[in-house]
Amino acid sequence: MSERWKYQLKVGLPWGLFMTIIMTFFGTTDKPFMEQAQSGFFYFQMACFLIVGVFILGYSSWKSKTRRERRK
Repeated sequence: MSERWKYQLKVGLPWGLFMTIIMTFFGTTDKPFMEQAQSGFFYFQMACFLIVGVFILGYSSWKSKTRRERRK
């Protein structure tokens, strides 16, 4: 696996999991956490956050990292 993909996974996966948990806890006013975690929307939301985290956030973070290293 290339260094870029390792970096994107290292940045994107924790962000996606963190956002899923935070958004679920904000929704606990309507439904309990376990009820939300058993719904299909929870898994759809998690997949979307993970994809955005790895591909968009991870890639943009990688590009800024390479630009910083090039300037040095």
